[in-house]
Amino acid sequence: GDLVAVGGPDALVLRTPIATHGEGLSTVGEFTVRAGDRVPFVLSWFPSHEHYPEPIDAVGAIAEAEAWWTRWSEKCTYQGPWREAVISSLVALKALTYGPTGGIVAAATTSLPEMIGGVRNWDYRYCWLRDATFTLYALMLGGYREEAQAWRDWLLRAAAGTPNQLQIMYGVAGERRIPEMTVGWLSGYEGSAPVRVGNAAASQLQLDVYGEVSDVLYQARKAGIPPDPIAWSFQHKLLDFLEGAWDRPDEGIWEVRGPSRHFTHSKLMTWVAFDRAVKTVERYGLPGPVDRWRAIRATIHAEVCERGFDTSKRTFTQSYGSPVLDASLLMMALVGFLPPTDERVVSTVAAIERELVVDGFVHRYRTEESEDGLPPGEGAFLACSFWL
Repeated sequence: GDLVAVGGPDALVLRTPIATHGEGLSTVGEFTVRAGDRVPFVLSWFPSHEHYPEPIDAVGAIAEAEAWWTRWSEKCTYQGPWREAVISSLVALKALTYGPTGGIVAAATTSLPEMIGGVRNWDYRYCWLRDATFTLYALMLGGYREEAQAWRDWLLRAAAGTPNQLQIMYGVAGERRIPEMTVGWLSGYEGSAPVRVGNAAASQLQLDVYGEVSDVLYQARKAGIPPDPIAWSFQHKLLDFLEGAWDRPDEGIWEVRGPSRHFTHSKLMTWVAFDRAVKTVERYGLPGPVDRWRAIRATIHAEVCERGFDTSKRTFTQSYGSPVLDASLLMMALVGFLPPTDERVVSTVAAIERELVVDGFVHRYRTEESEDGLPPGEGAFLACSFWL
C-alpha cells in the first residue's frame, strides 16, 4: 500500500489507509471525514538508493511530540504578563534550532517577499550569528540554558579559524559555502520573483555581529552557563581583529547590496563588543588588556556621538554624513550606549515615530532614500517594532 515517488537521489513514500489512484500524473483519493474521525497521511523522505523508512504511527507520533513540547514548555521560568504568548514565542524559537548541532536558523523559509511582487526575497534558512544571539537572549530570559550552551559549542566549531575568516552566517552544521542562486523555474510567492537559494550576504563584512556575539557570551556567563576557556580565548581573538577593523566601512545590519558605508549601528555594536569584554574582565576576573579595550571603547563612543549625529536634524542617522533615519538606531539605548533619557536618543526615537511608523509598525528605513542597491519598496520589519 505504500506509494513511492523517485526523483534522482530523492524519494518520497506516502502511507495512508485511504485508497488512492493515479490520475494525470497525480495521485488522488476521495473520502469522507466525520466528527471524531482521524485519517492519517504520512509523507516521508528518504535517499532513493536506500530501503523505505519504517512506517510511522501518525497519531502516536503527534501525541509523543505534544508531550515532549509540553514538558519543554513547563520549564519556562518566565512569570509575568502574556506568559502564554511568551511560551508560544519560545516554542517557535526552539523549533528553529537544529538539535544535532545546536545551530539556530533565522527562518524556515526562502524568498517570501518583503513586498508582494518585489525582489527583496532572500533565503533565511541559515544560521545568522546576529539572529541567533537575539534568539538565545530570549531563551536565556525564559530559563533555557541548555540551548545557549549548545549554540556556544556550535559557534566555536563553525567559527574555527582566524578571526578575519568569521562569517556573519553559516549552515546548520557550520557550513561556510552558501552560494546564492536564483531558481528561475519557480514563480515565487504570489508571483514575487526571483526565488533564491543560498545567500550572498555570507561573504559581507557586517561589523555589528562582533558586538552581538560578545554580548551573548557575556549574557551567558551572567545566566550561569558553565564557563568554557575556549570561548573566552575565541572572544579575545575577535577583539584583536576588531581593534584594526572597527573603523572600516561595512554592509551593515541590513546587508545592503549597495556601496559599503560607515553605518552608525555597526559602530555602535563594535562599542558593545569592547564594552562587554571590559565588563567580563571586571566582573569575572578573566585576563585581557582591559585598559586598551577601555580606550578603544571611549574612542568609538566619541566618534559615534560626533559623526553619527546630525545636528541639523537633531537625530542619529543611518550612516556617517547621511540624513537618512534608521530603526536600528533604537538599539542605542537598549544596549546601554546612551541612557534612554539622553536628549539625542529621545529626539531620534521621536523622529523614527514620525517618519518610519506605518499603521503601528516600524520600517527599517525609507528605501527610496537609502542607496541599498535594490529598487525601493518593502513592508514593515517586525523586530524594529519591538525595539521601539
